[in-house]
Amino acid sequence: MATESKKSLFNRPEKPYTNPYLGGILMGLVLFTALFVAGSGLGASGTVGRFVVFLVDLVAPEHVNRVPDFLHWGGGTTNPLDATLPMITLGSIIGGFVSGLIHGRFKVEIHKGPHISNRTRLIVAFIGGFFFVYGARMARGCTSGQGLSGGATLSAGSWAIVFAIFGGAWALAYFVRKLWL
Repeated sequence: MATESKKSLFNRPEKPYTNPYLGGILMGLVLFTALFVAGSGLGASGTVGRFVVFLVDLVAPEHVNRVPDFLHWGGGTTNPLDATLPMITLGSIIGGFVSGLIHGRFKVEIHKGPHISNRTRLIVAFIGGFFFVYGARMARGCTSGQGLSGGATLSAGSWAIVFAIFGGAWALAYFVRKLWL
């Protein structure tokens, strides 16, 4: 007697990716909806700053009131998480998780080349992520905020930073190619 394998939410066959043109149109509609409903574009790096201010406010609220950049997001009786950006970021994380489950792509894995250890890959990813977040804060927005929201409003600064990000990544790829080949 053959046993039937149970279909689990975590064990589904992978579905094909969405057509990139359809994905672009859907992304544009999401951006328009965010601008229309929430009054702000898409982006995530501001959320990191809001979470930092929230945590600092828990242990040293007087410090938040003395730092102008912190005061911009919180301070006094203002809750730094009482804004649209943290909710949009949380919705993106939950939406990505649910989409991964539905389309059979949810799995824990480390993408790397054959000549690199998992540990080295994670260290390099952490260092790259650190520099990217630092650069996003220096540029006053991440690629989502600059590229999507700023690009959609035809901001020259946003277009310049997106070209710099992609150009910098292309130039750096030569030096880190051995991590992938």
